[in-house]
Amino acid sequence: MPETELHARYRRHFQRKLLVGATLVVLSMAAVAISLRTGAFSLGFGDVFAGIAGGGDAVVRHVLWSIRIPQVVAALLAGACLGLSGAVMQNVLRNPLASPFTLGISQGAVFGAVFAIVVLGGGTAAVAEAESAVAASPHVIVACAFAGSLITVAMLVGLSSLRGLSPAALILAGVAISAFFGSGTMLLQYFASDVEIASAVFWTFGDLRKVQWPELGIIAVALGPPAAFFFWKGWDYNAMTWGDDTARSLGVNVHRLRLVSLVLAALLASVTTAFMGIIGFVGLIAPHIVRMVIGPDHRFLFPYAALAGGLLLLVSDLLARTVMAPVVLPVGILTSFAGAPLLLYLLLKHGDIRS
Repeated sequence: MPETELHARYRRHFQRKLLVGATLVVLSMAAVAISLRTGAFSLGFGDVFAGIAGGGDAVVRHVLWSIRIPQVVAALLAGACLGLSGAVMQNVLRNPLASPFTLGISQGAVFGAVFAIVVLGGGTAAVAEAESAVAASPHVIVACAFAGSLITVAMLVGLSSLRGLSPAALILAGVAISAFFGSGTMLLQYFASDVEIASAVFWTFGDLRKVQWPELGIIAVALGPPAAFFFWKGWDYNAMTWGDDTARSLGVNVHRLRLVSLVLAALLASVTTAFMGIIGFVGLIAPHIVRMVIGPDHRFLFPYAALAGGLLLLVSDLLARTVMAPVVLPVGILTSFAGAPLLLYLLLKHGDIRS
């Protein structure tokens, strides 16, 4: 085959992937615009643009800058963190079922939050007239949830480095860790009061409304360095898809890259879960959607999985606000409804967890 023809085929292949990225950006912008105008206080697109520019009615500006824009930014950041985290975990563990949810990181965060609520007294201080729980010590709950996630990460990294567990075995370890923290959570709830149980259940609902601008800034700062590292190492992750021996022959330090990647990916999921609660299956769904369209090239898969995760969470949040309006559902409920069938499909398609 002539070299010029090879170049032409590669250029078309490259342009097709760029087109997919541009499509994701356009769809995300459309979802942002629709999300900003949708809610109990309906707005027109003109009101949205005027409010963002600093003009228009003061009430509209308050609704946008205090409620809807933070919620949209939260969806984009949390979706990016979870989508990117899932894509990285699926690569380094060579397992299509790997994600923060299936590895037990979310369950570790739940245990930490329930521990803060029941043992440290960070539970509900009051119940407002609208029957919404008010946490007495939200910062304590977030700190303990983050610590619970990091304990899970430490356990997984320790098992991987000290015992040399295979990628498939790490998935099983994640199941065992999930069961352990789930049992610990139930034990704490057994001795909790009714108010503490209600507060714990309220926290576990994945909800984008829990965060405001300071928390969003922390999530954005936590996303930046890991994302830059993953994008920079795109070729190394491509080499790992061909097997550890091939990657080593190409100069990749497989063991170190796997450990660093697992820690950084888990950190992204930990930050999101600590601030917003459990938002399951986004880290599983988004990478698979992108992989079906562009293939396993991680130079594009990682950034597109982040975009797809944000888009998926935006659409899910939009549905959560409209499907039972005026009741607003926690977005984690809808993502779990969508993710559970996909998990069953992957199990049926691959037959086991090693492929």
